Amino acid sequence: MKEHSESQKPVNKLKYYLIVGYTLIALVAIIIVTVLERRVTIDNLRDNVSTLASSLSEQMAMNLDGYLNRMESVATLAFAEEDTYKYDATDTSIDEYDAVVREKAISDNLFGLCIMDNFVDYGIVYRNNHTVGKFSNGTTSQFGDSLFVDLESIIDRQRSNDGWSAGFGDNYKRIYYVKRIHENALIVVSFYADELRNLFETSEDVEDMSVRLINEDHNVLYSSVDSEEVGKPLVDKLQNRIMGAEDATLLDNEYLVTINSCGYKWYVVTSIPTKVIMKEQSEAQAQIVIMSILAAILAVVIGIALSLKFTKPVESYVSDLDIKAKKDQLTGVFNKLSFENAAKNSIGRDDSKSALILVDIDDFKSVNDTLGHIYGDEVLAMTGESLRSIFGEDDYIGRIGGDEFSVLVNSTPPTGVEYRDYIIGKCKEICDAFRNFYTGEQGGYKISVSVGCAFYPEHGEDFKGLYNSADKALYQSKRGGKDTFTVAGKEGDDYE
Repeated sequence: MKEHSESQKPVNKLKYYLIVGYTLIALVAIIIVTVLERRVTIDNLRDNVSTLASSLSEQMAMNLDGYLNRMESVATLAFAEEDTYKYDATDTSIDEYDAVVREKAISDNLFGLCIMDNFVDYGIVYRNNHTVGKFSNGTTSQFGDSLFVDLESIIDRQRSNDGWSAGFGDNYKRIYYVKRIHENALIVVSFYADELRNLFETSEDVEDMSVRLINEDHNVLYSSVDSEEVGKPLVDKLQNRIMGAEDATLLDNEYLVTINSCGYKWYVVTSIPTKVIMKEQSEAQAQIVIMSILAAILAVVIGIALSLKFTKPVESYVSDLDIKAKKDQLTGVFNKLSFENAAKNSIGRDDSKSALILVDIDDFKSVNDTLGHIYGDEVLAMTGESLRSIFGEDDYIGRIGGDEFSVLVNSTPPTGVEYRDYIIGKCKEICDAFRNFYTGEQGGYKISVSVGCAFYPEHGEDFKGLYNSADKALYQSKRGGKDTFTVAGKEGDDYE
């Protein structure tokens, strides 16, 4: 038995060396593949998260611009009543009873305009500090005897005779909009800065994103992180990164930071710690260490399982972010950035035919001004729904402006139908979809669209050229009376 045992030693030794050698080879191979895969995954993850953050920040800036424009529109609506812009409380020649009657009429008109909005102040202040409408005790006590003078100093846009202010007198809780009515009267709208939180909601997939609104001096006007930051300079860790930048996305080993300018010298700044972005990758890396030890024993089987385990969570995470970054939340179609990227990559591919269709809702501003933004949103949502029902999965549909949509038609016509006739038929379908569409409480407000169309490569050899041709055709539809479509012509300004 001893001899038999001794004879087994070389075999056992060989087996030992084979197992160790095979395990080391398998482990090294897996480590090399893992390192390469990790590097590619990190780069892709950072690129996709950067794109998402940039799109969200841009959307927030657009939301803020839209909100401020709506406040300005509400203020402008007050001018619809003649007494509002002609009455002057400083005029001592006006009879006292007449003044009371006229001021009550003005006040009732203002109350009717602001009843559905969370305004702190909505009224008119005269040069003698007399007020008509809704003015809070906070505003009157803050400005005191200099009410008119201080509010007048907010006006810094001479062309439109108006201006915005946040942090006036170090009071960052309220945001003021002031517009001159005449030499002795100003219309004032104010709301709490905290109202902006609804404009700066973030995706669940980037719940660790911090959002701040800053002015041109980089003082914080709104913060989703800490209300104590409001009124103070932007924290140094972000200040140093965005210094000198405007409409940019910045990524380093500590933070992903975006900055987007708004219409009134304000900026939306978002930030996410890089470690949060890479959280999924870090968790996967911990699993790799464990799986690598098992791979030394189970070799190829565990190696394949490891690779799948490593890539699946990250791919799923990036895919979810990509979808959310591309979609316009109100209409369900591509947003402007995603549509343009998709169109640029698609046009001219495989020498296939394509057409670009621009759709503009006629007189959309009057829908918002007359019926309100709720009905305006309904019109936009209906437009997105109609376009999705008309076009197929191969076609790209995007919202590229407030009331402007665009479609890149990649689908092929049915057998026996000419491509040009197919596209013209789609244009007719778009116009027809709105022929019987009415909105408003009584359904009495008619909605129509104007359409412009251009073909690749006849009217443009790239996205820019095709868009310009379609835009000119759209203009022809507008100039021709709206509620129609126009196809770009072959030569210059000739249209079909």
